[in-house]
Amino acid sequence: MKPIRRLFAYLAVLAALSPIPALAAEYPDKPVTLIVTFPPGGGTDLLARLIGTELQKNWKQTVVVENRAGASGNIGAQAVARSPADGYTLLMVNSSFAVNPSVFRKLPFDPKADFTPVINVAYVPSVFLVPPDSPFQTLKEALAVAKAGRQVTFGSCGNGTPQHLAGEMLAVDSHVKLQHVPYRGCGPALTDLLGQQVSMAIVTASSAMPYITSGKARALAVTSKARSPFLPAVPTVAEEGHPGYELDQWHGFLAPAHTPKAVVDKLNADIAAIVQSKEIKERMTQLLYVTASDSPEAFKKLVWEDIDRFGQLTAKMGLKLD
Repeated sequence: MKPIRRLFAYLAVLAALSPIPALAAEYPDKPVTLIVTFPPGGGTDLLARLIGTELQKNWKQTVVVENRAGASGNIGAQAVARSPADGYTLLMVNSSFAVNPSVFRKLPFDPKADFTPVINVAYVPSVFLVPPDSPFQTLKEALAVAKAGRQVTFGSCGNGTPQHLAGEMLAVDSHVKLQHVPYRGCGPALTDLLGQQVSMAIVTASSAMPYITSGKARALAVTSKARSPFLPAVPTVAEEGHPGYELDQWHGFLAPAHTPKAVVDKLNADIAAIVQSKEIKERMTQLLYVTASDSPEAFKKLVWEDIDRFGQLTAKMGLKLD
């Protein structure tokens, strides 16, 4: 073999054996953007900023958190789906991402084909809240009023959000009509609850806790399978007469489809180390999140199964949005 051919053969073998470690070692060598699908101040945004700050410290590289709210997260998701698959634009989402394919008639992206799951970082239940002077002392009482034909409204964090689905699931299971009032985030829903513009609000526990502890709102039930360790006196929806009812909200990171495995694995390892660190774990606990650090494969299984599960639920409800 001629020397020049031997050189090319050697380089080809070397490239075949080592491109992934080299890529992982170089990443990130420029700013990384975390796109959040909801407005600033909400739970998803708080988690993205908390983790983004730590990534910036550890990487010694700029990490920008960019809020692209609207259409229950679809606007931000579309932006990431169309971004280069290089790990420099990531999507921070919650369970709304898995609800949207079944409630919106048309999405500008394919939730399974256009994304690569990276890691799930946290779970949080949602809470049914009422103003402190509400006549409803329990969830059963609110449903009894609805069964009697009187209007009971519930505000949610937006169309197609887990909180929206939580209210619709309860209505279907109770055989009653609950009037949904969507908001652009949990914050606005809470504002109108305090102003008594809606009978109830369904928001994340992390958003609700300051209002509960200050006495500005009362919690009727949580949507998790078991009682929240942060609200031990508040019953689950299942305990209020709806066996099998469960809807926890997860939060995690996605990358564009075809992002190199080495980059996905590095992101997973670096974010998992942050979430499991004592300081960040304590901070997330204060925000009422149960921490998680799934592998990319485990998170993919969770997201894909939730897309299918919510599809079955919304088909049963006949729930569709334009």
